[in-house]
Amino acid sequence: MSRPDQAPGDTGTVTVTGTGWAEAPPDLVTVSVAVECRAQSVEEAYAAAGQSLSTVAAALRDHGIGPADLRTNGLSVRADLAWRDGEGQKLVGYVAGGSLAVRLRDVGSAPAAISRAIESGGDDVRLDSLQLVLSDDPAARAQAREAAWQDAFRAAAQFASLASAGLGRVLSVTHQRGAPGPVPVAGLQRASTVEGPAIESGTNRVEAGVTVTWELLH
Repeated sequence: MSRPDQAPGDTGTVTVTGTGWAEAPPDLVTVSVAVECRAQSVEEAYAAAGQSLSTVAAALRDHGIGPADLRTNGLSVRADLAWRDGEGQKLVGYVAGGSLAVRLRDVGSAPAAISRAIESGGDDVRLDSLQLVLSDDPAARAQAREAAWQDAFRAAAQFASLASAGLGRVLSVTHQRGAPGPVPVAGLQRASTVEGPAIESGTNRVEAGVTVTWELLH
């Protein structure tokens, strides 16, 4: 959407903001793989969670995931409480958990990598989130900027016509770079097959904005 932004008393210029967008297929999959282990003691639960995380991380590394794309995202330990009639809440053990943030740079092989990670950890593993991201696409960004410029130009030309004037020189240009929007996929609790669900990549939108000031010619 374009908007005029002309200062009071300034009859010689017109300033508008234009927006535009373009679409391109995502080139990066980001996932959060979590583990949760229960045991009778804190030490046992914590050790089990650590072992599960290490196993999942090793499976991902075996699939070609590099150190820069694999990060421990959090660790936690809490009491496991259960309600019993006539007794109230009782401590029945402890729950320890953690998660790995993973970047998969090959969208096509992402399902196999995710399935291998989940298979390696067994029933302790959860797939908390998955996002398809457009990390960078110069061509799509250029198209979005051009669309934003055309949007601003059309609005400025209309305002100039309404003011019985024409557009002259461009006096200033301010680029407002928009961020690519990730495609969220609802949290999946488990994968039950070797290959797992297919990932439909679709396209991501790249947005851009530009504020331009033109000279008005009367």
